[in-house]
Amino acid sequence: MSDRHHLLVHGGTFAAVGDGGDISGVSGARGTGSPDGLFVRDARHLSRWQLTVDGAVPEPLAPVADGDTARCVLVPRGGRQEPPACTIFREQAVGDGAFIESLRVTSNRPAPTTVRLAVTADADFTDQFELRSDHRTYTKIGATRSRQVLDDGVEFTYSRGEWRSCTTVTADPAPDGVEETGTGARRLVWTLDLEPHGTAELTLRVMARPHGDRRALRVPASPASVNEQLLALEGEFVEGVSFPTGWPELAASCARGLADLASLQVPATGPDGEELRVPAAGAPWFLTLLGRDALLTSLFTLPYRPQLAAATLPALAATQATETGVDSVAQPGKIVHEVRHGELAHFKQVPYGRYYGSVDATPLFLVVLGAYVEQTGDAALARRLEPHARAAVGWMLDHGGLTSRGYLVYRADQGGLANQNWKDSPGAICHADGTRATGPVTAAGAQGYAYDALRRTAWVARTVWEDETYAALLEQAAADLRDRFQRDFWMRDRSFPALALDGDGRQVNALASDAGHLLWSGLLDKEYGEVVGRRLLEPDFFSGWGVRTLAAGQAAYHPLSYHRGSVWPHDNALITLGLARYGLHDEARTVAHALVDAATATGHRLPEVIAGYGRDTHAEPVPYPHACVRESRSAAAPLALLTAVGGA
Repeated sequence: MSDRHHLLVHGGTFAAVGDGGDISGVSGARGTGSPDGLFVRDARHLSRWQLTVDGAVPEPLAPVADGDTARCVLVPRGGRQEPPACTIFREQAVGDGAFIESLRVTSNRPAPTTVRLAVTADADFTDQFELRSDHRTYTKIGATRSRQVLDDGVEFTYSRGEWRSCTTVTADPAPDGVEETGTGARRLVWTLDLEPHGTAELTLRVMARPHGDRRALRVPASPASVNEQLLALEGEFVEGVSFPTGWPELAASCARGLADLASLQVPATGPDGEELRVPAAGAPWFLTLLGRDALLTSLFTLPYRPQLAAATLPALAATQATETGVDSVAQPGKIVHEVRHGELAHFKQVPYGRYYGSVDATPLFLVVLGAYVEQTGDAALARRLEPHARAAVGWMLDHGGLTSRGYLVYRADQGGLANQNWKDSPGAICHADGTRATGPVTAAGAQGYAYDALRRTAWVARTVWEDETYAALLEQAAADLRDRFQRDFWMRDRSFPALALDGDGRQVNALASDAGHLLWSGLLDKEYGEVVGRRLLEPDFFSGWGVRTLAAGQAAYHPLSYHRGSVWPHDNALITLGLARYGLHDEARTVAHALVDAATATGHRLPEVIAGYGRDTHAEPVPYPHACVRESRSAAAPLALLTAVGGA
């Protein structure tokens, strides 16, 4: 987020407001900033929300600070010789599909005072994909917007064919009037007659009704009531988790991460239509179910909050592909990459309604299922999801490429993602000189996930499904994959695995953090694993805040590149788990301490990604300019560190 936006998140709803609590209606992009507004199910349901006092925008005396509730203190503009006539105490919060604001206007004068207060509101219902400024335009034939004045506010509606969305603004007390502005926005106005040093209070409530959302929702009474709900939910997530007493900074990061995960739960549906709550990927751009993100979050939290995996697995089973879809990159057995509910997805103007452009969500589904059963002993879920798990294995062997090509392979999707592993930005899979891989790509990390998936599913098949023949088949497939990988990927001149193989089977020779994922999955022989683990701690890789996605000194490296030199907390969490797996406990503690130090410098909250600048040149972690502030994998990363190194 940009400095002037503050994020409020509650389930599938988020609001981004400025320092004074206003919403201006700006657009944004992953490369140039983020939009403000109230967003529900991928659409902006408030695009303008501006407070004026006596016709002018007040200035922040105490601007909005980070937190689950936005609080600020505002005064009319004036000078040293003209102290403000009143002070406005503004508080805002978001509920499920709702935005709530309380205003307390206090007179600073010893005589009666009249204040004209107004809130200008508008809802443009813009799809998030339109706000990314990615040089794409979308035609909306037949789209109409309307406004209707209510006794206590105004209602905005948007229609396009069968699509209909609505935003209702109500106020208590009701406004004295609702004025047109000439722009489509409406201005709610009040004339407040204040006694000497008197106070007037107003509450405004916004209810968003996205298309297809038929839940019976109620707007909370006040921001304070929302805050109570969030605190109770956060308390449930933290309750019962034993934090390390000897490492208070890690304990604080774990607590902060669990609290963030509490607010990042979004609704989903299981195979039998049951209602579930699953971890969203992150806000602002990805407050929805992303397969890879939800699975890794569930894995990191598994020893502490297994209910996340227990919800994520059936939610992904319910969206598992059953047929081939060209635009969605769907193939039978494949686990979904991304689920969207917005207008453009509904009309198939973007492919992300259910989009399957991920080579690694399917093996990760099997990894988490096996880990969940091993951790909890809940064999019932493994029996229930047996058809889905077997279909996922079938995808890996068939469409995924394990049988025909020996590896999981993906091809660039012209309408979606060029890269379909976790480093999914254009150009992320490259040679050391920056040249992009061409043709079908065989990403190293995905092979590790496939190896682990085969082994874990073999264990489930033997112990739960009682299918010894199937278990033996999967174990042999895993052993063969391990042998092939070390033959084809190991770069002898660098004593390090290649980032990928290109379409001709050539090694993509960039030195990248994905090698650490191979430690986590156990794909490398012990000798190779120890060499890789120690290499990741050398200065070109290790910034002091974590392991860089790409080692410095290569032409492809850039400290502010999304995937070619930055430091990702979830990437480092997997690396730390991998280092511990291979007995490199000192190295694991080094990475864990670096990440915890980075979290401590930012209020114990790890962002999606930080810049790759070294700690030796800058004493604080440098923010990556467009990172998601709330990101589920990063929120869960401290718990993975706790698993890997304990309270050391």
